[in-house]
Amino acid sequence: MPTLQSDRASRAGREPLPVLDPATGEVFEEVPDQQPDELDAVVDRAHEAWRSWRTDPAARTSALLRAADAVETAGDGLASLLTREQGKPLSESYAEIARAAARLRYFAELDPGSQLITDGRPVHSEIRWRPIGPVAAIVPWNFPLQLASAKFAPALAAGNTMVLKPSPFTPLATRLLGSVISTALPKDVLTIVTGREPLGARLASHRRIRHVTFTGSAPTGRAVAEGAAASLARVTLELGGNDAAILLDDVDVERVADRLFWAAFRNCGQVCMAVKRVYAPARLHSQVVEALAHRAKTAVVGPGLAPDSELGPVNNAAQLARVERYTALALADGARPAAGGHRLDRPGYFFAPTILADVPPHSPVVTEEQFGPVLPVLPYTSLDEAVEAANGTGFGLGGSVWGTDLDHAAAVADRLECGTAWINHHAELSLAQPFAGTKESGLGIAGGPWGLYGNLRPFVVHRAEDA
Repeated sequence: MPTLQSDRASRAGREPLPVLDPATGEVFEEVPDQQPDELDAVVDRAHEAWRSWRTDPAARTSALLRAADAVETAGDGLASLLTREQGKPLSESYAEIARAAARLRYFAELDPGSQLITDGRPVHSEIRWRPIGPVAAIVPWNFPLQLASAKFAPALAAGNTMVLKPSPFTPLATRLLGSVISTALPKDVLTIVTGREPLGARLASHRRIRHVTFTGSAPTGRAVAEGAAASLARVTLELGGNDAAILLDDVDVERVADRLFWAAFRNCGQVCMAVKRVYAPARLHSQVVEALAHRAKTAVVGPGLAPDSELGPVNNAAQLARVERYTALALADGARPAAGGHRLDRPGYFFAPTILADVPPHSPVVTEEQFGPVLPVLPYTSLDEAVEAANGTGFGLGGSVWGTDLDHAAAVADRLECGTAWINHHAELSLAQPFAGTKESGLGIAGGPWGLYGNLRPFVVHRAEDA
């Protein structure tokens, strides 16, 4: 089995890890609390499985394609469980599962090939690509299955094995996904471990782990990198973002308002590359605020399993407290809630979709990543001012420019200091493109062939032709 058995925890006299439904705030299930000292056996088994898994690329391709089929077959059970523990609307859970299956298929059929190098000497030089060994993955709670698949699909396709730790807030669907996928894989190729810290820290620093891939906050990412340095393991860090959307003077506000709103509020704003700040020309500022506020006020907020819900709850109590704190600080500094601005009076972790106007630029809701259903809209008087403000953050994940003149918008987008810039949309990614941040938003590259090569090492063979 790819998961840890709950009876092991009970036999050891340990308290299992409770899992809460964010729509009610109540415990509805539990998972084992794996202890750090048990990881040695788990990683050792992954290392043994790697010996054979790495040897047959054709068999890997077939296995991963079967795994993708199995994920789709299990879609109903995965989606309902994901919504129950994460909170997102059921339609978004289905989309996440579809993305996981598509990613498995994409990487299963991606061949790194080999490359000949010629430099005029009588030497035949060939670069071949080899898997690097067991990989550790640590994923957050906002997109548990999508981010898990973004890590295990390229790692397994490259011929590595993986030990994956989900967030303690969302372990259930990931455990189920691991069980589903492992029906198509050899034993111990993919193992899911669950538990409280320091489980993740021990996994990241394990001596037999050769690559650590992490998605989460910048402070935790630094700690992960420090742990991985002990064994000189490769590190890929996908960290936070504070993406800005710059609206140009020729933007059609009503035409882009829906796209802009959902670029900020999808998954209740709990998206690393969501729009988290909007900069609008001063003459259009009130119109932009009004258009976004209208959509915030009419969005249907409710449990993810309710068929009419468009926005679910914030995932956990700590994150809800962060959203409340940042909003309260902004209001205390003179910000005006054009919509929302408060927690909803109902069970669970619901916060009203919030549009803030008159926000001081120094407010934490502008300068930091709020990661919730709150969006500040700030006016600007010159485009240079807007670009400088958009770039004036330690993050550099994504950004977008919105306007009618596409050439002008593209020229402005080229000035943004981020890994991905969009024009008239935001946070849409192809499986075939690289995904990487700048500054404090990450290290390494995920996605496309770059994601595959990140899980391989070059092996060079030189052959003298005149021997």
